[in-house]
Amino acid sequence: MIAKMKPTDSYILGIRDIGKTKLGVVGSKGANLGELTKIDGIHVPDGFCISTEAFTRIIGEAPPINELLDQLSLLKVEDRDKISKLSHEIRRSIEGIVIPQDISEAINDTLSKFGEKNAYAVRSSATAEDLPTASFAGQQDTYLNIIGITDILKHVSKCWASLFTERAVIYRLQNGFDHRKVQLSVVVQRMVFPQVAGVLFTADPVTSTRKVVSIDACFGLGETLVSGLVNADNYKVHNGKITDKEIAIKKLAVYALKEGSTATQEIEPGRQYSPALTDEQLLQLEHMGRTIEAHFGRPQDIEWCLADGVFYIVQSRPITTLYPIPKVNDQENHVYVSVGHQQMMTDAMKPLGISLWQLTAGRPMHEAGGRLFVDVAADLASPAGREVIIDVLGKSDPLTKDALMTIIARGDFIKSLPNGEKEQDGKGNKGMANFQTLIEYDPAIVSDLMRRSQIAIAALKHHIQSKSGPDLIAFILEDIGLLRKSLVDPQSFGVIMTAMNATSWINEKMEEWLGEKNAANTLSQSVPNNITSEMGLELLDVADVIRPYPEVVDYLKHAKDDDLLDELVKFNGGQKARDAIYAYLAKYGMRCAGEIDITKTRWIERPTMLVPLILSNIKNVEANAGNRKFEQGRQEALKKEQELLDRVATLPDGRQKAKEAKRMIHLIRNLAGYREYPKYDIVNHYFVYKQALLKEAEQLVQANVIRKKEDIYYLTFEELREVVYTNMLDYRIIAKRKDKHSVYEKLTPPRVITSDGEIIVGAYKREYLPAGAIAGLPVSVGVVTGRARVILNMADANLEEGDILVTTFTDPSWTPLFVSIKGLVTEVGGLMTHGAVIAREYGLPAVVSVENATKLIKDGQRIRVHGAAGYVEIL
Repeated sequence: MIAKMKPTDSYILGIRDIGKTKLGVVGSKGANLGELTKIDGIHVPDGFCISTEAFTRIIGEAPPINELLDQLSLLKVEDRDKISKLSHEIRRSIEGIVIPQDISEAINDTLSKFGEKNAYAVRSSATAEDLPTASFAGQQDTYLNIIGITDILKHVSKCWASLFTERAVIYRLQNGFDHRKVQLSVVVQRMVFPQVAGVLFTADPVTSTRKVVSIDACFGLGETLVSGLVNADNYKVHNGKITDKEIAIKKLAVYALKEGSTATQEIEPGRQYSPALTDEQLLQLEHMGRTIEAHFGRPQDIEWCLADGVFYIVQSRPITTLYPIPKVNDQENHVYVSVGHQQMMTDAMKPLGISLWQLTAGRPMHEAGGRLFVDVAADLASPAGREVIIDVLGKSDPLTKDALMTIIARGDFIKSLPNGEKEQDGKGNKGMANFQTLIEYDPAIVSDLMRRSQIAIAALKHHIQSKSGPDLIAFILEDIGLLRKSLVDPQSFGVIMTAMNATSWINEKMEEWLGEKNAANTLSQSVPNNITSEMGLELLDVADVIRPYPEVVDYLKHAKDDDLLDELVKFNGGQKARDAIYAYLAKYGMRCAGEIDITKTRWIERPTMLVPLILSNIKNVEANAGNRKFEQGRQEALKKEQELLDRVATLPDGRQKAKEAKRMIHLIRNLAGYREYPKYDIVNHYFVYKQALLKEAEQLVQANVIRKKEDIYYLTFEELREVVYTNMLDYRIIAKRKDKHSVYEKLTPPRVITSDGEIIVGAYKREYLPAGAIAGLPVSVGVVTGRARVILNMADANLEEGDILVTTFTDPSWTPLFVSIKGLVTEVGGLMTHGAVIAREYGLPAVVSVENATKLIKDGQRIRVHGAAGYVEIL
């Protein structure tokens, strides 16, 4: 029986007949080209697309290819050799297939209408490329100046095969695309023979600002630029004005040959230094770029060529590398500072986590890319506000401070208010400034504040038990309001600011009087009431309970299931181990990495997360180390106090100076530990909310409103309230949010970004560093040399004694690791962020805010951390 032939128009579509709705048929490149033909004033070379149906048929009719695809789908990115071999076999098989007669005839018939003897560009167009979230740029192949049906058919096969180049396969694996679900169309376009060609970005790819158009241009075909044969001219255009020109020396160009294909030629010496484009042409390109950007609704990466005075657009794709800008409903200038860099949690958060943190925060926070940002434009515009915000952020993160100083110095983005004119957020700044003075506090106030917090948590746990449905949502909102008030309580805030200011006073005066830098670091060791440092020391006590029982230790080494606590009792000493872990979880089980996001899995929800830390303590730390470590730190602090006071007393007016210094040390020793408690309080509240909300989510699962209870993580709190009230939800929003979150996880959030999308990068202003040293912020004194352990996930921590931890950031959950290491290096952090505070308390040399530390330092390298000078050396 002969199969019925499909009509040829299912295989061939004219470029001018297609658009964005045909993405699955002609791929992203083809669909975008079709859209471009619909824009007035935009010229697109005419041509046609060979649909994905043809590709599907080719693959379907070749069983060996399907077998090879089965093997390919089992591989991972690390399997480079196997990927190379399989991808080569698949390409060879596809190129060896004879194109079915009906498809080749359809291509031939269409070519006869365009002119068989004309030259064409034959280009791949995959269904997974030029997407808003993944460009796949350069993953498939393009062939220029192809003449004649035989060569065109040959290069169509090459395009189909290029879907399985090694680079394309790896890119799909990295971005989670199924090889079988990606299909390929082929675009055949009349060849344009340009005098100049290049690329236009409607947002500056270096700074990310959306208001600057960046244009690269070279002589001849754009292949010169793409292949990197020569440096291209680069031009910047901003609102109709050319703001920058970099004219490259262009010695080579690629031109089309009459007989087909292309060749590289030397440019005559007189033209090598000439601009590729005139000013008028640059402005014309800017206008075209903005027109195309407006049509697609997002910044574009556009390939163009100039032939006989006419600009042709041969491709337009979204720029996928830009960090999103927080959305606001005005045209004002805004300066956004990353909350994650202040909170030591730069990972993407899920919508429920973001919205709850926004409800808890004391000032408005804007979401972008799954992270939160605070707008400080009003603060920077006010002389008084600027001084406070720069001082506060400067202490926590000098790179953020430097970025803000850059914006102020430029004077083109933030317009300063006259002295005396009040800023919009003046009250908040005054409240902050009031605590610049040092207040004498009774040490008992810290215990009182902690006790109040514990009473509030107990009441919350009790009352929330009886709440469900809309009553639960209303109850949580009310409690968040109370929590927010407690965080700005004058006593609580005053204790923290007084300790911080006393620390600054000691550091400044001891350097001024005695020439000693960062004296407060040693004085901060083993202070009382630091809930975070206690958490690390108490896990050492858990290790001490388990240490004498080899069977329990061996079991923990292989434990995978989260019912490990129930299984423990089967072993000698298991009951004691279980009780010790349960007691620890009762106090700290609500903590985890990234704990400001309520959706993150807590230790008590997955106790196996603690196992590597316990085993590390057993392996690297001796028994009773917790008490010894605390007492050792306390004695070092007391010794340092006496040494400083003795030295100060010998100075002119030494008696009075020593008295004042003693008062400041008293404030540090008695108040500094409380710095960590408000975060512990928040996390306690959040876990109670989480348990209640997940219980409510189970009811939504039973009612078939959601599919699993964790789906609520992808709703904002306001949306969840609506779902609980109505028992209705368009489930497509969950799938959409999951996809978005996957994209956001891959983004690196900036410290500072403007409403123009410009990312301002701060820098350290130091010239005294040794050659090759990596600069950072000194937060805990001392010099230590050891093996770098680059750890991005706490669960992967396999530490040996003497190791130096190198990671992106540490929040309180990382503290148990600190007892096993000798030094700390992080990419994010400041003087008073959690990692710095605990490093000082444990006496660990530490340098934080080291840009790209986890990339510059390789796991296993020997490094030296200079905790006082603020740099790291790779030895």
